[in-house]
Amino acid sequence: MTLALLFPGQGVQHAQMLPWLEAESSAAAVLAVMAAQIGDAWRARLADDAWASDNRVAQPLITGVSLAAWAALAPQLPSPGVVAGYSVGELAAGAAAGLYDAPAALRLAQQRADLMSRCAGAEPAGLLSVSGVGATSIEPLCVRFALTVAIRTGMDRCVLGGPRVSLAAITPELVACGGELTPLRVRVASHTPSMTSAAEAFAALIAPQSWPRSRCVMACNLDGAGRRDPTALKSALARQIDHTVEWNRCLDTVAERQPRCVLEVGPGTSLARMWAAVQPDVPVRSVDEFQSAGAVVAWVRHVLDDRSPG
Repeated sequence: MTLALLFPGQGVQHAQMLPWLEAESSAAAVLAVMAAQIGDAWRARLADDAWASDNRVAQPLITGVSLAAWAALAPQLPSPGVVAGYSVGELAAGAAAGLYDAPAALRLAQQRADLMSRCAGAEPAGLLSVSGVGATSIEPLCVRFALTVAIRTGMDRCVLGGPRVSLAAITPELVACGGELTPLRVRVASHTPSMTSAAEAFAALIAPQSWPRSRCVMACNLDGAGRRDPTALKSALARQIDHTVEWNRCLDTVAERQPRCVLEVGPGTSLARMWAAVQPDVPVRSVDEFQSAGAVVAWVRHVLDDRSPG
């Protein structure tokens, strides 16, 4: 096994992300499809946080930028042996695994975002990242404040989802437990039971679509399991919308495939940092750390050549 790919979710978009992307001719087609959805001035509008964090913008934006980056890199790199996507990043991971093409992934991202936004209702909701508080403390607090663990990222790290008033109310309790808290730039309670109608509608949307068997293993948010069967992958992609994302288990599945190099494909470095924390002996970087596609390719090739057997 050689290369593993990680695709980020929404909330990591920023105005300076992937500054080399528009200069890559092989990324142009994907960027054009994305721009048709969210507007040609998407780069300039990233400075407007209200626009950039809107669910109907953020999901196609992250999907499009990530897949445009992969379009620029894929012809020059080996095919991945395993992929994983964080939250909406699973759509980009599915495209990289060959389930559908980039335009189809962008359509799915737009449809997913629309369904989730309609499901959210009028009450403001969101996500809160928590570190330094174990599950034995988190679980009773979630019951008390009517919140849900939306994403598990480690033994004492998770993301809570629910109404913003409840997230505000639980904050002093988590601080008293020694927690470090970061509100995420997401306006819906993703991966909680409040999204059930969106998950069901998304499942119905993708059920009749014809997807091939994936070209590589995809570590699924639903339970961390590696899958290649398209029917099983459809079910997992839909169900993660209203179920907890088991990201720590996804990383375990990626590690079991024994990659020699891990690349985060998209904005930010959060997934690369999570990988480095649990697998420090396997090199990892994000494409957002580089100033050109060529530099990304050179790093990956250097790592794979340096770590090749014999």
